[in-house]
Amino acid sequence: MQTLKHIVEQKYILAVEDSPVQSKKLKRFLDGNQIRSKIFNNAIDALRAAEEEKPILIISDIIMEGMDGYEFCSQIKTNDELKDIPVILLTSLSDPLDIIKGLQAGADNFITKPYHEDYLLSQINHIICNRKQQESDEGPIHLVIQDQKYLIRSDKKQILDLLMSVYAAAVLRNNELIKVQQQLYTSNQNLLAANQELDAFARTVSHDLRSPLTGVIGFAQILIEENEKTLNEESLNYLRWIIESADKMSILINDLLQYSLSGLSSMEPVQVDLTKIARNILANLQRNHPDRKVETEIQENMFIIADAKLMEIALINLLENAWKYSVNTEKAVIKFYQSESGINPVFCVQDNGIGFDMNTAEGLFSPFVRFYTEKDIKGTGIGLSTVKRIIDKHKGLIWVKSEPGKGSSFFFQFSGQIQ
Repeated sequence: MQTLKHIVEQKYILAVEDSPVQSKKLKRFLDGNQIRSKIFNNAIDALRAAEEEKPILIISDIIMEGMDGYEFCSQIKTNDELKDIPVILLTSLSDPLDIIKGLQAGADNFITKPYHEDYLLSQINHIICNRKQQESDEGPIHLVIQDQKYLIRSDKKQILDLLMSVYAAAVLRNNELIKVQQQLYTSNQNLLAANQELDAFARTVSHDLRSPLTGVIGFAQILIEENEKTLNEESLNYLRWIIESADKMSILINDLLQYSLSGLSSMEPVQVDLTKIARNILANLQRNHPDRKVETEIQENMFIIADAKLMEIALINLLENAWKYSVNTEKAVIKFYQSESGINPVFCVQDNGIGFDMNTAEGLFSPFVRFYTEKDIKGTGIGLSTVKRIIDKHKGLIWVKSEPGKGSSFFFQFSGQIQ
């Protein structure tokens, strides 16, 4: 049996994809498999190119501005010169009408997005090889599936009925699973608020942050990989700056995830060694910033009943803030001590850094509130809101005393009634 490479020969695959990142990815995939291709970002230009040079196969997205994938496929199948070209539609298949619209347009195959490249290659091979096997619409159909030949004697109506019945059964089963999932979701009322918060956060991160960040990183890396030897140093520095900016966005995403986890994590109260945790955090900060000389004073034997993981997150944010806001202090000093003992002890993280005016401290523990610009002090404005959430979760209190030029002291206290 001929290989895909031999069948394609000097012909090409035409693809329509309006997403720049996905278009570039598809182009690299086809080139990597030694398949000549032409990629377009709209159906009108693609149709014109197909009329000028007939492709062996067409791959098209469905949702596009102007002419969509269904209309594009229909235009191909109603053109006497192009109608024999097989068309693959990239679809979510989220609605039963998707397959009906595809059949009406004359599509030869559906591939669900997002797709695996190995699967896409197998489908291209399957369609092109089978198209070569069939020289006539009459008589038995010869199929090649997984390198095995099959003789199909059913007529087209029978095949269509079978495919639609299988699809209808799959849709019915999927609807049953959705119904069971909804019933299970309803029965867990105690998790409703947390799930709603998690869902909203996941949508924000994946859509508003992850999607554009993926595009930025993808293009920057592609440009560096493909043009490192041809671009001048100034251009490469621009690309490195883009990647650096994307890294900052990654920090923001991580801080948001930490903020979300601080509200959703289950509590496991144990005896926590605050002294040990603080020493480890400050030691890591010193290793990561060997050029800084910071005097640290950590009181011995500070213990508390709390969730160990959440307390570590809280101390990381408080101590990193102290480290960050004392960066311009000539003799920086960071202290962590227990200011009051008893049943509900009070702990304090203190620095002699830049400080701030207490008259402007309103909203200090709210997300994205910052007293200084990114140029002055790097940060996302989420750290203290994460600390506040953790303290609230422990039925505790947190407050601050600060003065410009003299530093800040953050106090926190637990009630001892952790659930």
